[in-house]
Amino acid sequence: MTTSPPEIGPALLNARKARRLTLEQLAQLSGVSRSMLSQIERGETNPTFAVLWNLTQALGIDFADLIAGGPNASQPAIATMTPAQTPEIIGGGGSCRLRILSPARLAGLSEWYLLDIDAGGVLESAPHPDGAFEHFTALSGRFEIRAGDEVRTLNAGETARYPADREHAIANAGPEPASGLLVLLYGRNAGA
Repeated sequence: MTTSPPEIGPALLNARKARRLTLEQLAQLSGVSRSMLSQIERGETNPTFAVLWNLTQALGIDFADLIAGGPNASQPAIATMTPAQTPEIIGGGGSCRLRILSPARLAGLSEWYLLDIDAGGVLESAPHPDGAFEHFTALSGRFEIRAGDEVRTLNAGETARYPADREHAIANAGPEPASGLLVLLYGRNAGA
């Protein structure tokens, strides 16, 4: 059994109207264009994680409540998300796609992503907070993992664990597109 998608558009519309903001005012506060806001409120477009984050910050509402459909929305025992509902980040000059699999309420604690990288693509990352660790499992293809000055090759089925509180990168070292599961853990015990 699947659940229906969260009603993000109407929830944003209600939050905006409750704060007596026009589309133009919310656009200025959030940095999201007026036309994009209108499309989101009408349910005509699927906003990215970054756009939703900017909107929730501008409106002063909790991101998890927005995704859940409101602060008092009842949650099913098993929640599902379609591919269209899963936020995606594009990086590496368009060669890397990170699908955000973790719930928004865990951002900054633990995050997990499905990472797809085109042949020759590289996902470079600035240091995360002290103690952060990444765990990357290659699902297909071959990767080159860099953490600081250290570099390792990773083949399908293998996992690399490395400190992410320094510059680090994941590169597709093979001739075909490749994918992997990336888990980012914050805190002193993240590398355990």
